[in-house]
Amino acid sequence: MLLGSIEAGGTKFICAVGDEDYRVIKRTQFPTSDPKKTLDKACKFFLQFKDLKALSIASFGPIQIQKNNPKYGFITNTPKLKWQNTDFVGPFSKKLKIPIYFTTDVNASAYGEYVASQLYNEKINSLVYYTVGTGVGGGAVIHGKILQGIGHPEMGHTFLKRHPDDKDFPGICPYHHDCLEGLVSGPTFDKRLGIPGPKVPKDHPVWDIIAYYLAQAVIQQTMIIRPDNVVFGGGVINRNLLLKIQKEFSKLLNSYIKVPDLEKYITMPRIKDNGSATLGNFALAYRVQTE
Repeated sequence: MLLGSIEAGGTKFICAVGDEDYRVIKRTQFPTSDPKKTLDKACKFFLQFKDLKALSIASFGPIQIQKNNPKYGFITNTPKLKWQNTDFVGPFSKKLKIPIYFTTDVNASAYGEYVASQLYNEKINSLVYYTVGTGVGGGAVIHGKILQGIGHPEMGHTFLKRHPDDKDFPGICPYHHDCLEGLVSGPTFDKRLGIPGPKVPKDHPVWDIIAYYLAQAVIQQTMIIRPDNVVFGGGVINRNLLLKIQKEFSKLLNSYIKVPDLEKYITMPRIKDNGSATLGNFALAYRVQTE
């Protein structure tokens, strides 16, 4: 059985085909350009595989996930102007004629991390996954189900208490200015310091500010969802920052409730090389073709 995966990012598309054991058979990636060219290229890739049984699409958002909505399968009010109101699922349904699961990129990553935890025999029933890169997003899995309601979570747009040394920075979110994404995403380094994040020294105080905000995000999820694990992925995250997040979280929590050991509670992804979404997509594609 062959299963398909699309991880659609603002800068690149990653398409993969795997088997029912979630092993990648073939993978390709290409830049995200205009919708028609990009979706046509992805369709062409999957049309090579005559035995493809199902596909899972994990896209940047916001997206419409309600199947009774006329815009189901669309990317909606995205800041990526060329992609606003783009029918994503439709072209694949017409050309591939197979079951399709449609979700956000971070939901797929969260599901991939959950599946990996089961494969590694970890005692995890719930987790939250944040990606911190060009933007910030989050997804959650509880008892094997992706958390969503009338829409998918927008964890990158929650509001935070400002760091005392960061009150003059307005934030960069075009909608909310100083929400989580507006304060910690990759482009904030350029706006604050005039240099990109990868070139910022590890001992620069900005990392303490970023850690303070991300620790608040963990506090929010801890108090609302009480997950077994909070995972941070994306280009901004590194080992040094993760240690700072753990330290800030401990201060903010102030022993109010009991949580697992922080080395196991706040972690980087189990799946290396940003492979969480691909594994999650394979598992979701397998699920949708059996429903």
